Amino acid sequence: MAKVIVFIDNPGKALKKSSLELLTIARSLGEPAVAFNGELHDEVAAALAAYGAQVVYRPSAEDLDAYLVGPKASYLAAAVQASGAAVVLTENSADGKEVAARLGIKLGAGVITDVVAVEPDGTAHKSVLAGSYTTTAKATTPVAVLTVKSNSITPEPAVTGTAPESVTVEVPETATAASARITARNEKAASGRPDLAEARIVVAGGRGVDGNFGPVEDLADALGAAVGASRAATDAGWIGHDAQVGQTGKTVSPQLYISAGISGAIQQKAGMQTAKVIVAVNKDAESPVFEIADFGIVGDLFKVLPQATEEIKKRRG
Repeated sequence: MAKVIVFIDNPGKALKKSSLELLTIARSLGEPAVAFNGELHDEVAAALAAYGAQVVYRPSAEDLDAYLVGPKASYLAAAVQASGAAVVLTENSADGKEVAARLGIKLGAGVITDVVAVEPDGTAHKSVLAGSYTTTAKATTPVAVLTVKSNSITPEPAVTGTAPESVTVEVPETATAASARITARNEKAASGRPDLAEARIVVAGGRGVDGNFGPVEDLADALGAAVGASRAATDAGWIGHDAQVGQTGKTVSPQLYISAGISGAIQQKAGMQTAKVIVAVNKDAESPVFEIADFGIVGDLFKVLPQATEEIKKRRG
């Protein structure tokens, strides 16, 4: 049975849903192992066991986070070589894609990004052309590297889980020699809302909010949702760029996506059209967003969203 490595980078005190998805996919492909970077908290270790990880690789170097992603790719390459893994799974984030690209060069491996599903034989279903189509692809190289979009599958724990073996992987000293070092970090203030890339519900605002994200944020809080935005809204400085959904922002695939005051241009559609249910609110009945929406409301978001928020609060008591 093929060995499959899941790269998990700095999960914090609990594994993210996207990591659990990767572990679930890994079990369907072969023997799952984890290349882990960060502090291994008890809750994380328990989750790794519950989701079937048989081996947890740890880097010999403890300062990988002091650099950009180059040394992490070197560590992951060493873990692949030590394990003989045939498949590597990473998140479809900016860092995940860069690690995958660097790993592909180091190992001469085929790299497939924007994956939304993987068959047991390794065939990947890939979102292409700004999410307009899904194609299939399969790497013919000895090692395949796949970056998988969040919310692609439902995480499922293993039927039986045992504590995985811990193995230290030597990271070459040359890995950090030519890498840019990070000299300072500023921690983002916690909003109390779920992470945008992993949220089951997203409420997003665009040019139509005219600088006022209040109704969008109120509805998001009532639903326990994340707040997203179009590029026009972030470029205008109405909300931070980390909230941007689209081709040059984050890609989301929630169960419910509520679009308020967003035209639905191709740049925005690329980041959200794989959502299970799309609800659009726009006062322009000819807006392109209604072409992809499951439910459309032609109306003023400043009237529609507060009414929805109030009704949700009433139903929740």
